[in-house]
Amino acid sequence: MNKNKFMQLAIRKAWKYQFLTYPNPAVGATVVKDNQVLSVEAHQKAGMPHAEVLALKEAYLTRYKDLKLKDMDNSLEIHNYLSENHKDFFRDCEIFVTLEPCNHIGKTPACAMLLEAIQIKKVFIGTMDCNNEATGGLKRLQDAKIEVEIDVCKEQTDALLYPFKKWQQDGFVFFKIAMREDGTIDGGYITTKDSLKLVHEIRNNLDLLVIGGETVRADRPTLDSRFSSINTPPNILIYSNKSNFDKTIPLFKVPNRSVQISNNLEIIKDKNFVMIEGGYNLLETVKNKIDYLIIFMSKKTNSNQKVDIKKLGFEEIHRYQINENDTIIFLKK
Repeated sequence: MNKNKFMQLAIRKAWKYQFLTYPNPAVGATVVKDNQVLSVEAHQKAGMPHAEVLALKEAYLTRYKDLKLKDMDNSLEIHNYLSENHKDFFRDCEIFVTLEPCNHIGKTPACAMLLEAIQIKKVFIGTMDCNNEATGGLKRLQDAKIEVEIDVCKEQTDALLYPFKKWQQDGFVFFKIAMREDGTIDGGYITTKDSLKLVHEIRNNLDLLVIGGETVRADRPTLDSRFSSINTPPNILIYSNKSNFDKTIPLFKVPNRSVQISNNLEIIKDKNFVMIEGGYNLLETVKNKIDYLIIFMSKKTNSNQKVDIKKLGFEEIHRYQINENDTIIFLKK
């Protein structure tokens, strides 16, 4: 059995929901039976089912075409249903989870309790939980005589967990930039609607969105999240030495949020989850204040040149294709 391969599937799935689960961590899970993958799932949004619950549900449905379970999307309902109707299906299954299963009952039931109830054969864990409120899953599983192996692909699961740990400690700040493969960033929309929707989903979770004053004047943006499932526009800080702005610019017209103008970025120290949007000049200005650089890279270009993103001074952590045209790249200082 290639345990690293199965954990990698969980890791890759979880990265697709990075920043969308705030204030929860991005977590992935893979269920395997007889060395065959039954399901790969990830936690998608705070308050929604955790990765383990979704993966166990989908794995169960590969054997039992249970329409009642299939229609369930409430974590407690799924948890209770599998606990009572598992039919010993999971006794020869293994689950690979990027983070220690939680032992805390909050908005969702404890995943470690579910794994105990269904008597899963073995649990592989990437990183142990740093959240004192949720930890304890390992001990519960061991007390239930379930075999557990920890630190599987730990370096990669630690990297996946980094934003969560950072915003818990003292706040997480990242810079978002859209560019073409040749490095150009001008000329209106660069990426596709899929990327735009993802950005808007991320904006829903922000404590603050920072944008440069020159970008506001030139682009006259709205900076809301209207293309997301829930339009919760973020509060805005316009970083500018000049306070005079045309108040007909759309971002000033969005209700239910505050817009500040300041040449001081100290305010971000009081926020847990901050995104800065802009171009190369702003990136250079705030480079020492950010934890991650996120690039939305488009293949749409008329040039044969390829930008060398290493020259931006960041180390690539992960990337995945949003669609055939767009790729998202996560880079860390």
